[in-house]
Formats: sequence, structure tokens, C-alpha cells
Amino acid sequence: MNATRTKTEAEPDRYDRGVGSARALARLALLCVAGAVAAVIAGAGSGEWLILLVGLAGLALAGAGLWWALAHRGVARLCGALLALAAPVGVLVLYAVSGLWLVAVTALALWVAALACARSALRRLRKPHGMRHRSSRPPRRPVLIMNPRSGGGKVGEYGLVERAEALGARVLLLDLDGDPDPVALARRAVAEGADLLGVAGGDGTQALVAGVAAEHGLPFLVLSAGTRNHFAMDLGLDRDDPATGLDALSDGVELRIDLGDVAGRPFVNTVSFGAYAEIVQSPDYREAKTATVLDQLPDLLVGDAVTPLEVQTDDTRIDAPQTVLVSNNPYARADPLGGGRRPRLDGGALGVIAVRVEGAAQAAELALRGERASSVTTLTSRRVVVDADVELIPVAVDGEALSLPTPVVCRVRHGVLRVRVPRHRPGAPYVAPSVDWRRVVRLALGRSPIRPRTKQEKSHA
Repeated sequence: MNATRTKTEAEPDRYDRGVGSARALARLALLCVAGAVAAVIAGAGSGEWLILLVGLAGLALAGAGLWWALAHRGVARLCGALLALAAPVGVLVLYAVSGLWLVAVTALALWVAALACARSALRRLRKPHGMRHRSSRPPRRPVLIMNPRSGGGKVGEYGLVERAEALGARVLLLDLDGDPDPVALARRAVAEGADLLGVAGGDGTQALVAGVAAEHGLPFLVLSAGTRNHFAMDLGLDRDDPATGLDALSDGVELRIDLGDVAGRPFVNTVSFGAYAEIVQSPDYREAKTATVLDQLPDLLVGDAVTPLEVQTDDTRIDAPQTVLVSNNPYARADPLGGGRRPRLDGGALGVIAVRVEGAAQAAELALRGERASSVTTLTSRRVVVDADVELIPVAVDGEALSLPTPVVCRVRHGVLRVRVPRHRPGAPYVAPSVDWRRVVRLALGRSPIRPRTKQEKSHA
């Protein structure tokens, strides 16, 4: 207890020591911004300002064209795709012909440097600490459930069955030709005396077995034998070699993390509602993802194929979003489908990302502003309720297509899952925070940034 308290009280001191370097980087970021503006002013005459502004217009047109390509069919889709490709190419040609390419490249380079400095400054203010772990005794009767077809057959490719059995683990293979039930296998293993449950398979299978492990207070082991292995990535495991996860059996440490719950079903990554959930219901999605998405999106975006949803979080109501993603702990940025990750899995909160794009204008704004666009809502909550005027709505739970009765309630079960991981592992890749220029300016001007409160401060609040 003393060591834990000392570490907590030392956090503000470490934070204060990082403010100096963060302030220097913030000032450098503003200098780069000023340099970019100066480059534009010095390189462009009065008649050439419009040509430089065409760059932003081209990006907006590309976003609008992409919207038409996704939300329509036939000639409209073709014209939208051509606009999305032609707009940026046309801007580059115009810059080259007018002789402004050097100005544009210089300004762009300075802007990229400004973003890098700003992100580094904010990173030093909120540098994520690794999830706390503790040492624990190796399991005596570990049981691992493996999906032989997951990830294109990684179980066989990496010899996971033989390696696990050599380490004293009992391996149960899912019967994919019958009716595989990982929950039943896990419960039977517990009844027969298992003191650890593990999974080599996709995130959906991992979530189901993790629920059984949490129910019985047993440690849980993850082998990254799935396709995306997003859960394994956020745990800091080696996704290139799933066999390294077996090191946790002999030399492992234990993490206490959260487990998501949707309508009584556990999830480790995300629950999706709306357009994406509708698409994954299609039997053609697994074999032809791109074709299925392009075929269904027009009806989902501008038609009436999506059931209107109402989302209620702890403090916010979101009406009629086109798509909603609820995650077990929030993502660092609003782009989980684009390779985003969660800095922590023990924060005790759900992440919520809701999107509603109603036309080409909002699509253009989204292309310019990204996750800060008015069409994107990002927040955190301990409880999320999704309702609709129908009895059942499509839901994608860790990528698995389901239909659940409304209202659908998502919760976070804080610290209920004991995950055993190798003591030596690559760690999760860092994702820089989104740039909040108001914080950067405040920091550069020497004003005190908002410091995260300690546990003691929160308890007295």
C-alpha cells in the first residue's frame, strides 16, 4: 500500500517536470505556424491568394465527391469518384503551372512540423502510464481453447497446440463443423478444475471466454491468433508471433482490466450500431466486404434502410446517428477502424463515437476537420442505452453479427478481468493525441495547463 500511495503522490511532480519541455515544444509549434503563414504571404501576390486557397477547396471537393461515391449509385457514384480523384490532382497541377508549388510545399512542411511539435507538447502533458501489473504464480492447470481456422489457420501455422501442451496446458479445439460453443467448453474446463482460461482465436471468441473467466475470478490468457487481434494489440502483445503469448504461462504478470457488457454479453473491443451493424448482417460480407459495403451504403446513408436510433449516455442524448461505436475504454482518436487504439483498458469508462453525415457539405467539413467536424460526436460514459421504435436492432459485438432486443444497454465492468500476459512483451504502440490548439496556445503563453487530478483530489472533490 505504501508503494502505491508514494507512486500516486509522485505523479504531479513528474507532470510538473514535463511542463517545461512541453511549453518549449508548444512555442516551437506556434513558430512553425507563423512560418507557414509567412511563407504564404511572402510567396503569393495579391492575385495568387485565390490559387493557394484552391488547395483547401480541393480537399473539400474531394470529401464531397467521396460522399457522392458512397451514398449514391450509377452515374452519381461515378461522378463522385471522379471528383474525389480529380480535385486533388487538379490542385497539384494548378500549383505547378502557376509556379506556387514551392510556396505550397514550404507551407505544408511547416504545418506538418507544427502538428508534430504540438502533439509532442500535449504528449508530455498527458503521457500515458502503462497499466499496472502484479506478479503472480504460474497456473498449474491451464486450459486453452483454440479456433483452428482463426486468422487463416494461425493455430496450425505456429504450432500453438504442441507448444501449449509442452508447457503443461490442456488444449480444447473448437468443433467448427458442428456447433462450436466456447462458453460451454470454458464452463466445463472450470468445473474440471482449470485455474486459467485462455483463447487462441478472434476477439469475439476471446470475449465469450473472458466472461467466464471473470465470472469465476480466474486469470485469462490471450493468444493473438485472430485476424485483427485488436485486443491483443492494446494489451501490448506480439501480434506477429502468437506463440510468444505462451510465455505468460511460465513467466507472466497479471493485469486487472475492464470488461464491456452489452445486454448481458461480454465484449473486449467494440459494439457497433447503425450502418456498420446492418452491413455485417449480410451473409456476403465475409467473402466480399468491399462489394457488400458499396452495395448497401446508399440505402443506409440516404435511404431508409437504417432504423433511427436514440442514444443516451450518462450526460448526453444523441438523436438519429447513422452509426454508433461503443468501446471498452475510449480510443485515443475517433478512428478505431483506421488503426486507432486504446491507451488504457482499466479506466472504468466506455468510449462513444457517433457519426451523422447528411450531405456533401458535411462530408466536405469532415474531410477538412476530421474528428472535430460537427458530424462526429466523441465522449465517454459508464452506461450507454441505445433505443429504437422496433423490437430488435442489428448489433455487431466484437465483429460478430447479432440482433438484440431494444433498449440495448452497454456497461463497463471495472477491473473484473484478470489478464495474464508475458512479463516481456513489445507493448502497445503510442498514439499521439489530437491537437487542441487552444491548449497549445495557452501552454505557449506560459499559462498553467489543466493538470489531471490525483486520486486523493478526486476523493475530496
